[in-house]
Amino acid sequence: MTTGARGEQRAAEYLQQHGYVIACRNYRTRYGEIDLICAAEGYLVFVEVKTRSTTKFGAPRETVTLAKQRKIILAAQQWLIEHPTVLQPRFDVVEVLVSGSLWRINHIPNAFEVC
Repeated sequence: MTTGARGEQRAAEYLQQHGYVIACRNYRTRYGEIDLICAAEGYLVFVEVKTRSTTKFGAPRETVTLAKQRKIILAAQQWLIEHPTVLQPRFDVVEVLVSGSLWRINHIPNAFEVC
């Protein structure tokens, strides 16, 4: 399993421990991919997971650029067409920092919005 896949697994476990229900992992469309899709507290949460071993080149969340956000939004719109819901969509980022056997998770709810 790659570091990224392990990071996504850790992020999923973290979210589940905090009451999120995982609806889908690695949802792919021609527009892009969404790492995790979850439901919690009236929200349908589209989660981008960024795993890094260092912050030498910036925080993991900084790699979720405007272009990446647009791809996630388009993929989320496709999901919503295929899976209608009354839940309010939300876009979160989960940073996973790994150093040896230590894993640190930073969950950023509502990290970006559709404009």
